Amino acid sequence: MKKSIFILVSCLMLFGVKTFSQQALWGGSDIVSPEVHADNTVTFRVLAPDAKDVRLTGDWIPSEDWTPATVEMKKDEKGLWTYTTEVMPSDLYSYSFFIDGLRSNDANNVFLNRDVSTISNIFIVGNGVGDLYKVNKVPHGSVTRRWYDSPGNDMTRRITIYTPRGYETSKEKYPVLYLLHGMGGDEEAWMALGRASQILDNLIAQGKAKPMIVVMTNGNVVQEAAPGESSLGFYKPISRLPHTMDGKMEETFPDVIKFVESNYRVQADKSGRAIAGLSMGGFHSLHISHYYPDTFDYIGLFSPAIDPIGDASSPVYDDAEDAIRTQMKNGYKLYWIGIGKTDFLYKDVERYRGQLDGLGMKYIYHESEGGHTWSNWRNYLTDFVPQLFK
Repeated sequence: MKKSIFILVSCLMLFGVKTFSQQALWGGSDIVSPEVHADNTVTFRVLAPDAKDVRLTGDWIPSEDWTPATVEMKKDEKGLWTYTTEVMPSDLYSYSFFIDGLRSNDANNVFLNRDVSTISNIFIVGNGVGDLYKVNKVPHGSVTRRWYDSPGNDMTRRITIYTPRGYETSKEKYPVLYLLHGMGGDEEAWMALGRASQILDNLIAQGKAKPMIVVMTNGNVVQEAAPGESSLGFYKPISRLPHTMDGKMEETFPDVIKFVESNYRVQADKSGRAIAGLSMGGFHSLHISHYYPDTFDYIGLFSPAIDPIGDASSPVYDDAEDAIRTQMKNGYKLYWIGIGKTDFLYKDVERYRGQLDGLGMKYIYHESEGGHTWSNWRNYLTDFVPQLFK
């Protein structure tokens, strides 16, 4: 193998081929980017000798509406562009570069996440909440991708399931959290962007959360599975798909519960079931818990959408106030709502809270800084999970 690589490189050199500017065949560049310093500042570097303008964008940089904000990087005599942040709060962050206007990922950072159709590099600043998102030296659960029959959707579909350390060797029955993603996401979103398995591992190891099974569904009922993971092959993901908020997901959710309770050792009653989700997943969680009002004792709404889109018509959305009254009558242990102060859904959530207040429904409300972001949703999960199954 080494001999073959040597011959290949020799041939390239012989014919004058200029290759491997940052990613060399034998292991890549020695440029470090990003570099997280002990004081929680972070330095970014990119080698682009011929570029005229290089900028950094990241989810910690205040943006204007939906337009990403950027900061200018500085170029040295060797063509290396550099930028160092101020002290950053502990968290998981995503970023990318704009090189002469062209969006580019960091060739020196192999760690990436996909959010719908956008790929971004990621890094973690520790010494705080970011430590919960790391793989620490604690007992680890298992994560599997399972396929289940969904008669309601007339297809076989994929879900992601986290089981806590010890599940395979114990005879214990575990409670279940059904954890739902937002619009454009899929059954991979909470694992990759939300760091769900790391959060569960760390909270359980710290004794802050009970061992539980976490079921991460695909809320796009027209999909078998995440883009690239189904029989459709590789295609460009899009944010809004048919039937995402028209009642179909809610109506067919029992297919998921049936599979889980037939294949896993679980506490198959409402005291052993929780449901939570972000944005569209918060919408689904809200309406699933109303439509099946004696199914979940724990409900979490993270920056939830409240109303169906457009003229969606479904029995799921009929008589909402009667459904809430029934849910109150049946009893529940936790109804948790979280929203950021600058979230575009803030007013909708405020209106919904007024409706709950008018009906006398008790809930816990958490208002955070920031908007419609994964930084908030990871924090909400971290707050919500320790309150479950007490």
